[in-house]
Amino acid sequence: MPPSIVRGQQHTFLRLWRSLAPFVRTDRDLPARVAAALRRREFGARDRRLYRELIYTALRYLPWMEELGARADDPAVRAIAWLAADLPATRAFREALAPDAPPLPPAIAARATHLGVASGLIPAWFRDHCAAAFVSPNLEALHTRAPLWIRLQTGDPAAVLAEFADRNWPCRPSAVRPDAVQVLAEADLTTTAACRAGRFEIQDLGSQLVLGSVDVVPGGRWLDACAGAGGKTLQLARLLGPGGRVDACDVRAEALAELARRAKRGGMANVRIAGETPPEASYDGVLVDAPCSGSGTWRRAPHLKWCTTPADVAAHAARQRELLARFARLVRPGGLLVYATCSLSRHENEDVAKAFLSSHSGFSVVPPAHTFAATAGAHGLTILPAEHDTDGFFVSTLRRAG
Repeated sequence: MPPSIVRGQQHTFLRLWRSLAPFVRTDRDLPARVAAALRRREFGARDRRLYRELIYTALRYLPWMEELGARADDPAVRAIAWLAADLPATRAFREALAPDAPPLPPAIAARATHLGVASGLIPAWFRDHCAAAFVSPNLEALHTRAPLWIRLQTGDPAAVLAEFADRNWPCRPSAVRPDAVQVLAEADLTTTAACRAGRFEIQDLGSQLVLGSVDVVPGGRWLDACAGAGGKTLQLARLLGPGGRVDACDVRAEALAELARRAKRGGMANVRIAGETPPEASYDGVLVDAPCSGSGTWRRAPHLKWCTTPADVAAHAARQRELLARFARLVRPGGLLVYATCSLSRHENEDVAKAFLSSHSGFSVVPPAHTFAATAGAHGLTILPAEHDTDGFFVSTLRRAG
């Protein structure tokens, strides 16, 4: 690559980074800022892929970026080029800026030694919330580009995989979920005929394992109380089969509208959009996939590491306790209450489940139907990122006394 082009790319990355830097520790909606910055006409598709990867790498390694940047711009940019995922869009930039750098070592500690940095990559206050995040292999997983997983929802998965093969997108089936497949390429899956026909949904494997750990009996009636755009709603509908039904509720009307579109696309006639307020009913199961701090998604949303505080976690935990208490009354005797988060904080996970049980003696913990070799505790299952190359999740299954 000509030196002039490399200098231009380096200058552009620094310009973009400086425009974003004032917001990285305060704006939970930073990805929207990144997307807006990259929509400018000066950027082609390949440029967008390069700068997006560099920006997200800088966010994952923010303390190192700041430590090196305090010395000079050049070593900071070289470090980001070296740390970035090895993609077609980043390869030439890395080779031009760090031609003599060694291959990226697997261990975070070895990367720090090579760069001569000492800063920690996870806020120190989080150690009390999840000590496992600070050590291998989860520390490395949290600083690796998030994988692309899909959940098949078709009786003919071979047709989906054949279309991917035609596009030279290699895939890897999950060892723990028969309908989960990892796509090992940069791929816009929304352009496929299989996507348009609803034969799969993009859904992280960790998210799929949440309901995969629950013994969902086909034919039941369930409530998804915090459905959002409905990844788990559609999975639940498929587990229940045509004889079952899922009522989907959420306070965000636009999310439910997206869920309705996805359910129609996938032919899920057993999904009913119930709006903000669930019907007064008695359900076989209630899923409370509660709003949370999102610490389990730090690998794909690294900005959340820097704009989340202990006070945020405490506020989420208080809201989660309220939601569990509110929706528990809709569980029929003998039915299930499933509590889930995409958090790794014990204060939002085990502590919330424990607090609920202390004030609701009619409920008890049900051991996971499947653990997937994940970390099962007294109050639920924690799915750590390194266990199956996923985001982090927690799920607690509680049964109401019959």
